[in-house]
Amino acid sequence: MTTDNDAANTPAPMDSPGTDASTEASRGWDHIGAIIVDATLQRRQNYNETVKPRVEALVAEWPDAATTSGFREHLDSGTLSEVIDWPSPGRLAQVEDITQVFERQGIETVAELRGTLEDHAKGAALRAALALVRHVSPKTLDYIGTLSGIPTGAADVPPAGVQELP
Repeated sequence: MTTDNDAANTPAPMDSPGTDASTEASRGWDHIGAIIVDATLQRRQNYNETVKPRVEALVAEWPDAATTSGFREHLDSGTLSEVIDWPSPGRLAQVEDITQVFERQGIETVAELRGTLEDHAKGAALRAALALVRHVSPKTLDYIGTLSGIPTGAADVPPAGVQELP
């Protein structure tokens, strides 16, 4: 059963060429910094009231943080908490940790993130590395896929060490 408020805690749909929006919606950002911040802040927060305005502020203030290296340059300035109006050091540390995983995995763009998640071996390695970050649950891992533009359910890469049956 759905209600009018079901969409209140999810990002707005993005246009996805070649798909029928009535049966499949792809949500996300074309901005690495936005994906990292969104995935970090979404835990136990109202999306439309708390997360979305902060991510939109980040994209507006740091448009060149659409790549991991661009985001890193801004992170190193130490002003993220002011840009997104978020004083909690725990969430800011999680942003740093996820960014480091992307850097170690060589993920620079949203397209590379999406491609890595869609590749069985690379996706499993990325998911395993991200799972080591505090507060990154399997649900968060799936959400990162959704934010990168992978349709819901398409990022079902098994965790590292789990083999699929033929």
